Amino acid sequence: MTATTLDPRTALVVIDLQQGITALPTVHPSAEVIERSARLAAAFRARDLPVVLVNVTGMAPGRNDGGPGGNVSFPEGWADLVKELDQQPEDITVSKKQWGAFYGTGLDMELRRRGVTQIVLVGISTSIGVESTARDAYEAGYHITIATDAVTDTDADAHANSLQRIFPRLAETGSTDEILALLPAAK
Repeated sequence: MTATTLDPRTALVVIDLQQGITALPTVHPSAEVIERSARLAAAFRARDLPVVLVNVTGMAPGRNDGGPGGNVSFPEGWADLVKELDQQPEDITVSKKQWGAFYGTGLDMELRRRGVTQIVLVGISTSIGVESTARDAYEAGYHITIATDAVTDTDADAHANSLQRIFPRLAETGSTDEILALLPAAK
């Protein structure tokens, strides 16, 4: 469904735009996702709307066929947010050790304390961090909008599956420019 409206208390949630992940090869260039996400962050801040910057600092402990879980160490700076996001003191920061930004973090409490009823999602990877966060937000009762030109993935098929099959069941979608046009006038 095309994005139709944004609630008065909508937060931008930026998923895993950090040094280690943005350096990976992706379907759409990370630089474009970063630029669009940074534009949305600046617009949300100009309207005194919450901006949540999420990074991943570890892995869930469960065993899987994809490699080691649990106690994985990443190189120095791997989890550092990209500077283009222009992190501000009022931004909410969430560090996670699993795919989604809700489970095992204080994100839901931070949003509810601020009266947030809707989130706009951007980031990497579409089929992992973004989709998991969208699923959790949907189950928690938030309205969700996904900026489809501000998400990307390392796998083209997984990216397409999320955009075409999963997100339409969880959220409204739109381009960065369409979402910017739905924001109220800056303060």
